[in-house]
Amino acid sequence: MTPRRDGMTVPLPGHLHAHRDRLVELADLGYTDIWSAESDGADGFTPLALAAAWEPRLRLGTAIIPAYTRSPACFAQSVASLADAAPGRFAIGIGSSSNVIVERWNGVPFVEPYKKVRDVVRFLNDALSGEKVAKKYETFQVDGFRLGVRPEQKPAILVAALREGMLRLAGRESDGAIINWLSPADVKKVVSVVRDAAGGAEREIVARLFVCPSENADVVRAAARFAIAAYLNVPVYAEFHRWLGRGDALQGMWDAWKAGDRKAALAEIPDEVVDDLVVHGSPAKCRATIDEYFANGVTTSSLAILALDPTLDHWQAVRDLAPTAR
Repeated sequence: MTPRRDGMTVPLPGHLHAHRDRLVELADLGYTDIWSAESDGADGFTPLALAAAWEPRLRLGTAIIPAYTRSPACFAQSVASLADAAPGRFAIGIGSSSNVIVERWNGVPFVEPYKKVRDVVRFLNDALSGEKVAKKYETFQVDGFRLGVRPEQKPAILVAALREGMLRLAGRESDGAIINWLSPADVKKVVSVVRDAAGGAEREIVARLFVCPSENADVVRAAARFAIAAYLNVPVYAEFHRWLGRGDALQGMWDAWKAGDRKAALAEIPDEVVDDLVVHGSPAKCRATIDEYFANGVTTSSLAILALDPTLDHWQAVRDLAPTAR
């Protein structure tokens, strides 16, 4: 069985240059992993490069790097460089991201996301072999590229996946899947698709979990609705939740959002949907809910602590949710 890994999302609050002591404390608290994201803040590699030098006990992963926003050779160089800096403790997570990030913010057409992610995964496997790559993939072509950086250990390659096509790709052609915005019960449905595609082979399941250890439920739910509306109105996430069976519960929000009534859209999000998708309550309750994700098939967590309650002390929340607090 794949061992349980307890991770934290980075970058942490504050300037990157000031994070060394915090990263050391994460490891002291029993966290095994840190996972970076890439949207509108820090890039996905720099926080991990700093951690590679500062804290050798932490495994490093990206959750995720968009498949569209780097050219193939540049992508391979970034992956190989970090794998070389942290041998045996780096995992590259790749995903389609969304039309908002890819098309609106980066000016790259968001077309055929399944094929694009598949081709980047295949290219990275080819490039990391050390051989010269001269191949026409379906969404791009590489003519004669060879990596000049040879990591001592090939990094794990993971695919960010929502619905069945990408989940099957993760199980069939990568080392695992990265999942988010789902409940503990949803994990069983998602993991079964990955495992079926893997044909019984072990696959890592990394889950980004949104957590706010606060018992001020009304305040947390009200703030969480903004995050839920921002994500679940993005087409790929809307389709994901229809597939999970939340279509009826979320239809009111989708209708109001489409009509341009943001306030009504927020009001249409049921409490039970908020409670499904955002872990909140006392620290003990949050830890118990996180344990449910693991019991249902998650192997690695990446906790994203949300300041939905203005009184929340972020670093105390990190300590309260730590493996050493169990």
